[in-house]
Amino acid sequence: MEEKVGFLKKLKNGLSKTRQSFISGVDSLFNGFSEIDDEFYEELEELLVMADIGINTTMSIIDGLKEKVKKEKIKEAGACKQLLIDTIKNQMQVHENAYEFLNRKSVLLLIGVNGVGKTTSVGKLAGQFKSMGKKVVLAAADTFRAGAIEQLKEWANRAGVDIIAGQEGSDPAAIVYDAVAAAKAREADILLCDTAGRLHNKKNLMAELHKIHTIIEKEYPDALLETLIVVDGTTGQNALEQAREFSEVADVSGVVLTKLDGTAKGGIAIAIQSELNIPVKYIGIGEQMGDLQRFDAEEFVNALFEIE
Repeated sequence: MEEKVGFLKKLKNGLSKTRQSFISGVDSLFNGFSEIDDEFYEELEELLVMADIGINTTMSIIDGLKEKVKKEKIKEAGACKQLLIDTIKNQMQVHENAYEFLNRKSVLLLIGVNGVGKTTSVGKLAGQFKSMGKKVVLAAADTFRAGAIEQLKEWANRAGVDIIAGQEGSDPAAIVYDAVAAAKAREADILLCDTAGRLHNKKNLMAELHKIHTIIEKEYPDALLETLIVVDGTTGQNALEQAREFSEVADVSGVVLTKLDGTAKGGIAIAIQSELNIPVKYIGIGEQMGDLQRFDAEEFVNALFEIE
């Protein structure tokens, strides 16, 4: 419970730059307009786009807001701030079945470009799952990036979980094959696979990702396969573009959004969920083991608008 309270405090602090640039503008807008008209909606649209919420999501939010304003016959601008908050929350809801992998034998494959925090996220998730009483095995399948294997070994040691690793430059698919065998033999609940930083246009790397998928499906058909893309929150619309491109070549079932602490682009969490229809399942706001947590739309929007 203490960890959760600490995380919420960090989340609120982490979203402070987004809040300063976005919420102060929202407050000025709602206080500056006495009635709701086209100019009001135009200014709100500009604010949402500037917060990296994205044009499509912005239009969806505004359309939803207009509908509610009309339905509830609201005339004053100040009276519809709560409607805006509720509309954003509705855009971001994550259904409980999004975490079905926690209830059965599962393989979690983490993908994404280099530098977004994949290896760190694997380590943090391992620690989190271990603390829930799960038996976890890690696969160090990022065999290309110098130091990635050692980094993951360090996280495995910190989390107190088993790791299957090879030499730098070895075949990632072979590592996953060995890790699947180990997970089955040790009756692990979750196998977490770190992968190399792939770009969607690198055909050989995408072919390798396909090879890894095939091995998991063939060797571990009983396991639920989750593919999570890790994106860096500080990159704003680039994060959305990466998620879009990866989802075109891989069956992405969720997003891990890292580095939300200290960015003014926190609105990207809203855009990813809404535009790609891929749920943000975890958010990261720091370097510690407990700084990666399940995404909660209520908590996120409350922290963004500083609602207690």
